[in-house]
Amino acid sequence: MKANLLVTCDPSRMSSAKKEVEELLKEIKFPGKDIKSNINGLMSVRVSNAKNAVKKLLMIAKKKPAKFNKTFKWIPVDKWSKADVKTMQNSIKILAKNIKKDEKWKMDLGKRKTKMHERDLIIKLTEPINRSNIDLHNPDKIVKVEIIGSNAALALLKKDEYLNVSRFKKD
Repeated sequence: MKANLLVTCDPSRMSSAKKEVEELLKEIKFPGKDIKSNINGLMSVRVSNAKNAVKKLLMIAKKKPAKFNKTFKWIPVDKWSKADVKTMQNSIKILAKNIKKDEKWKMDLGKRKTKMHERDLIIKLTEPINRSNIDLHNPDKIVKVEIIGSNAALALLKKDEYLNVSRFKKD
């Protein structure tokens, strides 16, 4: 997979969500290439710099959250790997080298089309991270893992490189 950005959306509105993705990426001058939606509720996109794109989208979401009607989460991808524990652990170990000793971190796990248990996965996937400052509420870095069937999208993100639109929507 060549995608470096994953976007979650309402599975019953895939085509309008794809249009929203295209429009938002065009607005921030990061046109998306090869937008695919192989799994209901998830699109994969290729942009020139996913982390910078998400930073710009985050600024829009703060000011105008209504522009995000069909999309929920925008997740940059640093690396794709096979979704077996050992391979993911090896990739996470490499990513974790970029968490400084004094930085707070957390793991955020999403999974689709897999029977792997979330709790067990989190325990096993955090094992190779040799950093003690875990902070689930206000981390400096997020180890993001999205398991999609036999593949896993992995990233090490700063808070402003991950967009969860629900943080800006009012009930």
